[in-house]
Amino acid sequence: MNHGVATCTMSFEIQPKWVRLGLGSSELKNRSLFPSHAGRLSYPRRWKHLCLRGEGTYHSPWDEKPYEILPGGRLSYLDEQDIVAFVDPPTELIPLDPESYNPAAYLWKKLEDIPEERRHRLLASLKPKHIPKIWELTGTRYQDAKLAKKIASALLSMDVNTMPPEYWRCRTSKGPMPFSWLNDFKKAIFQGKDGGAYGRIILMSKLYGPLYFTVREVTEIIPTAQPCDLVYEFGDGLLGLSEFPEGFPIPAKHPWPFNDHLVIYVRHAGPGVVVGQAWQEGNDLDQVPKKFCGEILMVKDYISSS
Repeated sequence: MNHGVATCTMSFEIQPKWVRLGLGSSELKNRSLFPSHAGRLSYPRRWKHLCLRGEGTYHSPWDEKPYEILPGGRLSYLDEQDIVAFVDPPTELIPLDPESYNPAAYLWKKLEDIPEERRHRLLASLKPKHIPKIWELTGTRYQDAKLAKKIASALLSMDVNTMPPEYWRCRTSKGPMPFSWLNDFKKAIFQGKDGGAYGRIILMSKLYGPLYFTVREVTEIIPTAQPCDLVYEFGDGLLGLSEFPEGFPIPAKHPWPFNDHLVIYVRHAGPGVVVGQAWQEGNDLDQVPKKFCGEILMVKDYISSS
């Protein structure tokens, strides 16, 4: 008798982790969720523990660790891997049928599953090419009235009492107007004495000023007429506020191109995560709006914000 580790064939009666990750049991009947190999399920990483028995012990998926150790000792967290696989499915997997579920709802649930203190690791897990896909997925959020009311952060709700500033880590998709110094940056969101929400872009380069902007609620992207939740308006950069959070620099006029009616339209993607689309709309009335640095993934840094 072989007392080693043996593998087994999974049946559709076994409910994999898709159930507890937010998809209902009805979705499991849809074979398009899974790769089709002679009627079997095969997903070597997430479901391998369902098929392992050692010394007569059943290994449940509930007992697996939230990460796997890669060669060299680096930890690769499974929830982050799931989001990457969802945004950019491996070729051997048959993609989910978007008609059978709401992609934005699943993305929200997966982002919610990642602990706050670890959520910023998404920026290291995702590639620039994935960010436009996340923007596209969040567009389906507005098809669900309940989901459309959810917000990524209380400070972005535009209806809060005094709160300390929030700090976010950001990465662009390197769009049609790539600037190497703008690929990775930070932003701060804070509440003014007038109750409004404001922010500033924090760059490594000292060639540009504090880059303040105003946060407003909007429902539509002007150049495309697509839905969104907020807009960051850079304006001239002066804001006109009398007080700023401690340590924040004095506002200064924006240099070009930030002074050319630059805006970032924002969609809530999940707890502590928003995705934006930057546009240089131009101050001249006859100027045709053009995309600026593509889409931007922004993840709240809970450690810096606490």
